[in-house]
Amino acid sequence: MATKASIIAEIKSKVGSSYSIWRIGLTHDLAERRAYWKDTEKQLARWHEWAADSPSDAKDIESYFTKKGMGSCGDDLSAYKAVDVYIFSL
Repeated sequence: MATKASIIAEIKSKVGSSYSIWRIGLTHDLAERRAYWKDTEKQLARWHEWAADSPSDAKDIESYFTKKGMGSCGDDLSAYKAVDVYIFSL
C-alpha cells in the first residue's frame, strides 16, 4: 500500500500536464477493471495502478485528479470499499 501523497506524486510524474487524455478509477478488483477497459493494447501499455492506504485516500486521489481535468471512470463504489487506484490514457 502507498500513501496518498506518494500516489499523487507518482501520477503527476507519469501524466505531466496532459490530464485530459487520462482516466482515473477506483476498484477492488484490478484484473476485472483491466479486462473491462482493454479496448486497445495501446491503452493497457499506459495503464498504472496503486493500492492506497484506505478507501478515503483512494477517493481523495480520484477527486484531486478529476478536479485537474482527468476523466473519471465512474466506477460504482457503493457496494465495496475500493482502495485500488488506476489510471490509463486514451
